[in-house]
Amino acid sequence: MDAEDIRYLESLEPPALCPSWAVSIGYLGVVSAAALSNWGAAWGTWKSGTSLVHTGIRHPGSVMKNVIPVVMAGGIGIYGLIVAVILSESIPSPSKERDNEYSIYTAMAHLAAGLCCGVSGLAAGGCIGVVGDAGVRAVGYRASAISLFPSSGDRAGYSAVPDADAPGEAVDDVSGSDDQNKLFVGMLIMLIFSEALALYGLIVALIVSQHQYVC
Repeated sequence: MDAEDIRYLESLEPPALCPSWAVSIGYLGVVSAAALSNWGAAWGTWKSGTSLVHTGIRHPGSVMKNVIPVVMAGGIGIYGLIVAVILSESIPSPSKERDNEYSIYTAMAHLAAGLCCGVSGLAAGGCIGVVGDAGVRAVGYRASAISLFPSSGDRAGYSAVPDADAPGEAVDDVSGSDDQNKLFVGMLIMLIFSEALALYGLIVALIVSQHQYVC
């Protein structure tokens, strides 16, 4: 076997770092970022939205105040959209000579970025949905002056839960505005830290997506 045959055999062997199927790995990262983030956004909107509508039947005035979990859940989908667009723009098309410039190293980086953003968004959406569901119902019940665990003497009318901190203290505010504010602030803090989970995944995804190796 002479040198010309060796060069011919080497030309037939594809480069190890730039296989033709590397593009599929990169686009899998795009799908992961968009689909999983939208899944989390839909999950959070579903859980908190149904409780919001249920609470609005008894206390319509608290609907606009408690719509925050729905808005925060919908924002998670935007994170996945941003990462998906960035990753898709980073995947080059093959040349007319059928030369692949997209390496497996870049493809794995894009897949990791998509999973970081997508799975973080999915977890954050589920957390927002569960917290929003319980929080919106609690604020709505408090605004409607409903006792979730009425005593035997109060079951007929479902009387209001006293707002007083000390036993026997007089209650002036039947609607329980002080307790509503306490419940709402606590729910809001939990929602903010739940949303932060998706933000952490977005930051890591943006950093990892910049790791590239051009063939």
